[in-house]
Amino acid sequence: MLNQFSRTELLLGREAMNKLKKSRVAIFGIGGVGGYTCEALVRSGVGAFDLIDDDKVCLTNLNRQIIANRRTVGQYKVDVMSEHILGINPEADVRIHKCFFLPENAGDFFFEEYDYLVDAVDTVTAKIELVMKAKEKGVPIISSMGAGNKLDGSRFTVSDIYKTKVCPLAKVMRRELKKRGVKKLKVVYSDEIPIQPMEDMAISCKKNCICPPGTERKCTDRRAIPGSVAFVPSVAGLIMAGEVVKDLVKDV
Repeated sequence: MLNQFSRTELLLGREAMNKLKKSRVAIFGIGGVGGYTCEALVRSGVGAFDLIDDDKVCLTNLNRQIIANRRTVGQYKVDVMSEHILGINPEADVRIHKCFFLPENAGDFFFEEYDYLVDAVDTVTAKIELVMKAKEKGVPIISSMGAGNKLDGSRFTVSDIYKTKVCPLAKVMRRELKKRGVKKLKVVYSDEIPIQPMEDMAISCKKNCICPPGTERKCTDRRAIPGSVAFVPSVAGLIMAGEVVKDLVKDV
């Protein structure tokens, strides 16, 4: 019967679509990368989502985040993305977690319920904990490396963490994962040399913070504010979604 996923079924087949419908994917970080991952996964037929993020949509997100517009500024990203997902597929099962994932609250998540983990967070501590939990529970995971301060979306590729180069975040991840005995990790990364952002205080969040009231992690708390554009994190997010879909249906 013809339905909204019929064009995808023409390529993947009915069994694969049934598998995607029954799969639950947890996306940690609903920002520039994670937002586009969610977008592609729901349009691909994934039927259940856990969305994890404590941020609210900020005016400075409008340049790159798919859920950011003038109407959604000030709203929790997980709320906006949940509504967006259900607008595409009303039958989707969406659970939201208004928190930032950390080692301290890792026990609040039932990893054994997830069929796949998407790491789209931007701190090493959280990324390492996610990888370790995935390894402990035997759940597949894909991690996004640095997407900020870059302009060439064509430089993104899928790789094992130990085959990455240039990316500063990947370098730290290689070191920390090696210490913990992690042998492999699928990542999406770019080998483009990061650009140094301009030091213009007139357009810096450090001096002109406009985070919505109640925002837990303000830009002013960060060591550095990366520059970003619409056509880079979106590429990383879409690549990640493609890998999730392929992995979920590869044995069908």
